[in-house]
Amino acid sequence: MYASSDNLDSAVNIFHRVNNPSTLLYNSIIRAYTLYGYSEKTMEIYGQMHRLGLKGDNFTYPFVLKCCANLSSIWLGKCVHSLSLRIGLASDMYVGTSLIDMYVKCGEMSDARSSFDKMTVRDVSSWNALIAGYMKDGEICFAEDLFRRMPCKNIVSWTAMISGYTQNGLAEQALVLFDEMLRKDSEVKPNWVTIMSVLPACAHSAALERGRQIHNFASRTGLDSNTSIQTALLAMYAKCGSLSDARQCFERVHQTENSLVAWNTMITAYASHGRGSEAVSTFEDMIGAGLQPDNITFTGLLSGCSHSGLVDGGLKYFNCMKTIYSIEPRVEHYACVVDLLGRAGRLVEAIDLVSKMPMQAGPSIWGALLSACRKHHNLEIAEIAARKLFILEPDNSGNYVLLSNIYADAGMWKEVDDLRALLKSQGMKKNPGCSWIEVNGKAHLFLGGDTCHPQAKEIYEVLLEELPNKIKAAGYVPDTSFVLHDVSEEEKEHNLTTHSEKLAIAFGLLNASPGVVLRVTKNLRICGDCHTATKLISRIYEREIIVRDLNRFHHFRDGCCSCGDYW
Repeated sequence: MYASSDNLDSAVNIFHRVNNPSTLLYNSIIRAYTLYGYSEKTMEIYGQMHRLGLKGDNFTYPFVLKCCANLSSIWLGKCVHSLSLRIGLASDMYVGTSLIDMYVKCGEMSDARSSFDKMTVRDVSSWNALIAGYMKDGEICFAEDLFRRMPCKNIVSWTAMISGYTQNGLAEQALVLFDEMLRKDSEVKPNWVTIMSVLPACAHSAALERGRQIHNFASRTGLDSNTSIQTALLAMYAKCGSLSDARQCFERVHQTENSLVAWNTMITAYASHGRGSEAVSTFEDMIGAGLQPDNITFTGLLSGCSHSGLVDGGLKYFNCMKTIYSIEPRVEHYACVVDLLGRAGRLVEAIDLVSKMPMQAGPSIWGALLSACRKHHNLEIAEIAARKLFILEPDNSGNYVLLSNIYADAGMWKEVDDLRALLKSQGMKKNPGCSWIEVNGKAHLFLGGDTCHPQAKEIYEVLLEELPNKIKAAGYVPDTSFVLHDVSEEEKEHNLTTHSEKLAIAFGLLNASPGVVLRVTKNLRICGDCHTATKLISRIYEREIIVRDLNRFHHFRDGCCSCGDYW
């Protein structure tokens, strides 16, 4: 009674006053410690029980195994498994399900599957635990096979699959399965956890219209009153490029709960859209509202300052993290400041900061420095950063390509050829640029130089005939430094014309209704030539174009970009 009434101390006092505790009494205190999260204490109490010669039962072991999982102790878990077998609980459904869950959380999928296969009677929880484990391990096919074979599926089964698809980057599969749940003949309908699981899939694939449809469903069913749903919607809208919708969700959350997660999400949203000043003002509003910032707050804040060139402000906030807010800067905060200084051309200060860091600099820091060296043509520091990255990330071809680009900028073609030969000898391939655009609720993917799309002929007519004349008349001059091959200028211009983001924009111009915002997502950083061309396209065609690249969002309108040409 005391344990169920949030009074663990009284429960413990009564337990210790009993001279000859029974299995039933031990079960009660084991349950209490487990539910309050005291896993080590639970194992200590179970050890006492075992030494007294009291045998556990099918009530004891699920709680003890849960604590083994919480402690990530596979050794303890296997000991408890052995003891449960000795007392004849091998075929117990509840113990079996707890064993599967324990092995899954300890990363032992073969043991989890073995326990599942040996169960003579399984309930839906047994299937769900194994499905979640396979998804966590990236074994999608095994999870799908189990899901298909399940005799009875519940909301947890569907949500585990959707969440697993999302976490493994399979956004379309997550959305297809969610749509199945919405069918009229579906016996299981989404709950708030399902919504939370599917919204990141919309964000991952920049599927804004699908996200709006899910928002409408949540509104119709009353699920959008949940603060967690509102925060997830905020993040989804921000990552899909609709900052105004994100702000509306933030205001709604803010009216009902002063949530640090919501404030952090809004600050990060402003940062990713290059709205550094808004990120700073939102941070100051958060402090004024009485909330204590955390590590995530400062990552978003410093990133916002970096993307907007707010160097002095960013350094001020970084320096006051520990002194005012008692937050020890982590490697991600140093990476933001290195990026901040690097983008501003203060590369000597950036590398000096790296040398004074209290921890080892990782790939994020050296990567930020290498990117800044490309922008500011600093070959000396670029070679230092690249050598570090070749050790830290030997299989990342992007670092070799970036250094190759810096050499090409400097006309050092021998070094370019040497790096290409090294890449080839190590079997590494350059990550191809690709972009996608959502039109009428359907995503269309384009690779650089793509000719496979059904409308390829019409797209290339726009890119090679209509568009060049219009943007050159508006002052466009191709920047062939972004085509870093030792080929003719004519070939370089053609390569620029067929970059994946330009193909996606041309498709949008052909198919989206007048006035509709074109939203393009690219897997790499947008190049300077495409950035210049897109500014002009937005003015000539009177279109707002939003491009989400690897680092941030660019909002193009009336010949200007929200980044102010600083990115």
